[in-house]
Amino acid sequence: MRSNKFSYIKLSNPCNWASPCFKKLECNQLLVRKFAVMWNEIIRTFREEDIISDREVELLELPNIPWTSRVISWPYFLLSNELLSALSVVCRLADAPDTRLWYKICKNEYRRCAVIEAYDSVKHLLLEISGDNVEEHSIVAALFAEIDHSLQFRKFSKMFDITVLRKIHATLIHLVELLNRSVVDPDQVVSTLQALYNIVILDFFKQKRSHQQLKEDGLAPSNSRSHEGLLFENAVRLPNSRDGIFGQQIRRLQLILMPVGSLQNIPASEEARRRIAFFCNSLFMDLPRALPVEKMKAFSVLTPYYDEEVLYSKEELQKKNEDGISILFYLQTIYGNDWHNFMERMRQEGMESLDEIWTTKLLDLRLWASYRGQTLARTVRGMMNYYKALKLLAFLEYHHDMDFSQWLQEPGSPMLDDNADCFSMTNLLSEGCACERGIALMKYAYVVACQEYGSQKANSDPRAEEILYLMKNNEALRVAYVDEVSKSSSEKEYFSVLVKYDRQSQKEVEIYRIKLPGPFKLGEGKPENQNQGIIFTRGDAVQTIDMNQDNYLEEALKMPNLLEEFERLYGARNPTILGLREHIFTASVSSLAWFMSAQETSFVTSGQRVLANPLKVRMHYGHPDVFDRIWFLTRGGISKASRKINICEDIFAGFNCTLRGGNVTHHEYIQIGKGRDVGLNQISMFEAKIASGSGEQALSRDIYRLGSKLDFFRMLSLFHSTVGFYFNNIMVIWTIYALLWGRLYMALSGLEGPAMADKANNKNFFRPAVNIQFIQLILFTGLPAVVDDSVEHGILSALWDFLVMQLELSSVFYTFSMGTRSHFFGRTVLHGGAKYRGTGRGFVVQHRSFVENYRLYARSHFVKALEIALVLTVYTIYSPLANGTFLFIDTSITGWFLVASWILSPFIFNPYGLDWLKTVNDFDEFMSWIRYRGGPFVKSTQSWETWWYEEQDHLRTTGVWGKFLEIILTLRFFFFQYGIVYHLHISSGSASVLVYLLSWTYIAGAFAMCVAISFAREKYVTRNHLRYRQVLLVATVLVALTLYGLKVHGIYAG
Repeated sequence: MRSNKFSYIKLSNPCNWASPCFKKLECNQLLVRKFAVMWNEIIRTFREEDIISDREVELLELPNIPWTSRVISWPYFLLSNELLSALSVVCRLADAPDTRLWYKICKNEYRRCAVIEAYDSVKHLLLEISGDNVEEHSIVAALFAEIDHSLQFRKFSKMFDITVLRKIHATLIHLVELLNRSVVDPDQVVSTLQALYNIVILDFFKQKRSHQQLKEDGLAPSNSRSHEGLLFENAVRLPNSRDGIFGQQIRRLQLILMPVGSLQNIPASEEARRRIAFFCNSLFMDLPRALPVEKMKAFSVLTPYYDEEVLYSKEELQKKNEDGISILFYLQTIYGNDWHNFMERMRQEGMESLDEIWTTKLLDLRLWASYRGQTLARTVRGMMNYYKALKLLAFLEYHHDMDFSQWLQEPGSPMLDDNADCFSMTNLLSEGCACERGIALMKYAYVVACQEYGSQKANSDPRAEEILYLMKNNEALRVAYVDEVSKSSSEKEYFSVLVKYDRQSQKEVEIYRIKLPGPFKLGEGKPENQNQGIIFTRGDAVQTIDMNQDNYLEEALKMPNLLEEFERLYGARNPTILGLREHIFTASVSSLAWFMSAQETSFVTSGQRVLANPLKVRMHYGHPDVFDRIWFLTRGGISKASRKINICEDIFAGFNCTLRGGNVTHHEYIQIGKGRDVGLNQISMFEAKIASGSGEQALSRDIYRLGSKLDFFRMLSLFHSTVGFYFNNIMVIWTIYALLWGRLYMALSGLEGPAMADKANNKNFFRPAVNIQFIQLILFTGLPAVVDDSVEHGILSALWDFLVMQLELSSVFYTFSMGTRSHFFGRTVLHGGAKYRGTGRGFVVQHRSFVENYRLYARSHFVKALEIALVLTVYTIYSPLANGTFLFIDTSITGWFLVASWILSPFIFNPYGLDWLKTVNDFDEFMSWIRYRGGPFVKSTQSWETWWYEEQDHLRTTGVWGKFLEIILTLRFFFFQYGIVYHLHISSGSASVLVYLLSWTYIAGAFAMCVAISFAREKYVTRNHLRYRQVLLVATVLVALTLYGLKVHGIYAG
């Protein structure tokens, strides 16, 4: 006999047919209502963020005061069409006993809850609108008493005709639609109630009863005058139009009764679905039990800020580029649903015309746009969710059950609104509001280290006013800045100052002022800013948050659980750094942002998970890690700030922690939002900064100490997770260089011919190395993202995303990024000179000129790609393999793919990069940039000469070994020249070394000619232009004669 999941439930009472976990919740209605408050606050936060609409709020919310207390009132999107499914089942099995019918319904928990809630809600509704002291009310009560009696003794299918339920269902839908109108017609309600009564009395009962029997049973009016008119004509009591709870329940009952389409895509926003799914799944992870808010650890959040965007201004939103695209139009395009929800919210708040969005609703518009960029306003809003979460948890913990139920009767209470007037509520809530705020402020503080805030106020910078606005609207926000005070013309004093906004005095007030021993900025800017701000944090823990991060209310609710991780033992020690998972919220902005998001997500999930356990080499990578504040303040702090060597200051906190006996863990039940660069130039500058910082790490004493102290396996793991990643990148590029140059030397020296003569081994001679390169360049760049995506979303979704990424040329982008990392890492290791590169973090809506792209990528990509292209071209001319065979294509395709990726990427991933008109304008601008002479006050953006000297600065400051290795690497061109000279047939087949020396005379002559032309241009181009033209003519004739003498056709003959 087959068993089922309800076999353990006694069949004597079908109402008990619920799984134990749901039955436990249904028995504790207070717990359910508390969860409803928390869940609804999360949904309201979604609505405030405009990622869901008003209709979706109704579908997602849990009702605070439902018309039933027997089951959990699930959000409607879980109950959609479940009542219709149950009705279809019971009508198909109309002759089955009650036990079987109820068993079929209870196979789905949501279906069971939908049936019970619909029945209880209909019962409550009919009793509510039929009045209290009228006979009709007694008739309705008697009718439901008989139904309840039949259900209790399992005689429902024997007493009632189940097929009539469809008629009753249709009539109830009509009744609810009438009651849900803005203007309710009492006559139509009475007619519908009469029709419903007739169906139940005449058709629903299997055993027909006379009018006398109905009167005796209380199912008909005792007075005969009732037959003169409609039964409910004088008994209907319509609800008050201001009764919000009644209207909310009517709409919910209508949604449960009526058939609707599929709600699997509710909410429509992918961001809302992702956040709900992650929050629900994280509740089943291994979370420590949280202490009450009063006993939990206090913590702070620290964010360094320099001069990035705080709020987008009206001018920035309206400003259009040369193609007529503004930031606002760009945001409206990629966040179409959010914009629709925002406009819906504005209309509810009183906006009548669209023009008001630029006048009375301008601040709301600026906030909406800023919350979708990488701005300080977005970061502050996200981090203040900790404050809201603590207030919510304190409210749920410290209010008595009676007080809690009293609050539940006030839907829409602005409990978490910082600007709400608590004293406009009941006295109980007024005291509770003050208590909650006090507890939250004791347990949480948010410090933004705005190092330039003092000078911004002095210069009347709009950013200062915007920061003040953030302090005014966020009670727990504090701003730390450095104040320079001039005592005399040559002497200054420096103070680290902490300020907040005082709501009583309605102004900014100073909390602390600490005198510094000297100038603030001695090392790198960001770590110095963190060091001056961390002294104002308080509590047991501090979380480091960058200016381009975000947080969510549902994740902030789990912060008390996370802080208890400090009390757990991981191995032999408690953790000192709690690593958290990140979500890259810029993935939808562009294809490049998606590629970066996929790459970053694989690192912050499976990558850091493995690094933490079992490898035990996870460090701090600039992510939203939580530090044991006391432990770090007594061991040197969280930031090292030495110039250049600590340009990637984050990871040195992990080095310091590991060297001093700390323990770093990783936890994935909380996620924090993170923004990444979205344009190619921004991404390349970020990669260059990180690669240069890794080069400095390789030269630091911290890596040396870790390598000498760790055991062998942890040392290898540390290498792989830090400088080893960039070393592997540079080794891939060097391997391609070595293979291509080696094959060219073999072809020029004549050694490739004998190798090709061996027909059995010539294919195996080249193919393995080439295939490995191709797999590394094409497949392995996206493989980590595929693995992580398959774990979280399934293998089919992962493969589809991988295919789409390949069609959008992700391999081209990853190959280009590999070139960036290898170039800057190698140059930093050889010559040093790492420096901070600001990326801007803005939206890429403007075409980047070729001059800008050339300045960024000439040394790292263009020159190297042209070198590889030259090697492949010469190899094609002189190699015996170049006879149209597939082996030649197979052995050279990797090199050509590298060339194409490095040269074409700045055009492919540049807005309008292949537009012909913009290409012509870029060429004209490039030629002007080339011709413009440099000077002491000329910037690299104006002159090629100035840019060239800046690119060679590292060679001026490098050491002896750096210069020596640079010379060794440059010798490859001399060997290339040596091989090429003997294939030009300029010496009648002579192999004497004098031929090679003769080639240098031609090079010297060409160099002398260039010097002569440059000298003539400086001397004659303005004073005697005809003489300058004569010099050019002589140079042209000499070049023509030389080429004719060399018999250029001999090149092709060879």
